[in-house]
Amino acid sequence: QVQLVESGGGSVQAGGSLRLSCAASGSIFSFNAVGWYRQAPGKQRELVADITRGGSTNYADSVKGRFTISRDSAKNTAVLQMSSLKPEDTAVYYCNGRKLSGTYWGKGTLVTVSS
Repeated sequence: QVQLVESGGGSVQAGGSLRLSCAASGSIFSFNAVGWYRQAPGKQRELVADITRGGSTNYADSVKGRFTISRDSAKNTAVLQMSSLKPEDTAVYYCNGRKLSGTYWGKGTLVTVSS
């Protein structure tokens, strides 16, 4: 019933930019919080950034100043704008949404950053 679908992944060169979108089956603003996580091969899934219903944001230290999380009301999506990308940003990026009924995950979108 609740579904999150990521898009926008791809391959870019170091220093480039990429914009990821997370589309929700319901209103993206119905979630208490929406976040982006990533998982690189052989590593644990980690929080990249999240945003609460009230609009407060939180970022991993490794992406502060480079990534921005936001919500697009016109498209009903959560957006992760990534700039100054580094090879270590290479990972599968997952959208996460939390509400009273539970926690939901998208299937992920691959981001590859080459040197």
